[in-house]
Amino acid sequence: MEQFEVFDDEFQRILGSNPELIQRAGGLAFAEGVCWVPRLNKVIASDIPNNRIVSWGKSEGFGIYREPSGCSNGNTVDREGRIISCLTRGRAVVREELDGTMTTIANSFKGGKLTSPNDVSVKSDGSIWFTDPDYGFLHLELGHGEKPEQDRNRVFRVDGDTLDISMVSEDFDKPNGITFSPDESVLYIGDTGRTHGDFRPHNLMAFDVAGDKLANPRLFADVEPHVPDGFRADVNGNIWVAAGDGVQVFNPAGNLLGKIHTPEISANLSFGMPDGQTLFIGATSSIWSIELNIAGATRPTN
Repeated sequence: MEQFEVFDDEFQRILGSNPELIQRAGGLAFAEGVCWVPRLNKVIASDIPNNRIVSWGKSEGFGIYREPSGCSNGNTVDREGRIISCLTRGRAVVREELDGTMTTIANSFKGGKLTSPNDVSVKSDGSIWFTDPDYGFLHLELGHGEKPEQDRNRVFRVDGDTLDISMVSEDFDKPNGITFSPDESVLYIGDTGRTHGDFRPHNLMAFDVAGDKLANPRLFADVEPHVPDGFRADVNGNIWVAAGDGVQVFNPAGNLLGKIHTPEISANLSFGMPDGQTLFIGATSSIWSIELNIAGATRPTN
């Protein structure tokens, strides 16, 4: 199979004339939560079964960023450059402050513990949006194996100032990846229910963002093979999706532009480097990178 599949001329422009997929790190058990951290000038990734967060930087190469990590999964960076992590085993969303101390953003809803926060995105108003499926209960090696205290798998919003938590959707089988469009008018959420049955969902849904609520739910794309795991938007609003065969790229209308095939199943990705034009990909045991002719979207500031 060709490493790059091009279905639209725009994807060829994005790839350029000589695209190269480079392995930056190997030896991981399951690379997730890929996130570029600008203030550190490095990319981090959750190695969930090994209960650690690893890193790679151009000058220092591979390293361990945080260990133990609470079996962290998705990671993101807020407007102040602080790292926000979803803890599968820790059953919480936490923020690493600039001085290294940890703040709990959310760990319960309506009196019950969260099940296993999975992925997270921060809006420019400081609000934190995250998914909470039941993988931590279903997979002891990745989580905790404890019976959920939540009766549904949900998507939540946390106010950035008060840390008040509210539910924004409970209509998913297993809500997973989450990201905003560049202008934050649309929120994309993945459903990976198919991991526990071929008949179950494997799609991306799109919602209009109406203040602190979601409206107008609609199917954005069905993903084959496997499921849409983590994903990010670029500056043109294309959605880059980690999937069973690598990275799949959809334009804002939901049309598939092309694919980057990885040797193993991809779970998450992030745009990085100072110009934002390098895509870092977590593909099971390795972290890969590819330089592109487009930059990742950044959150507008207040």
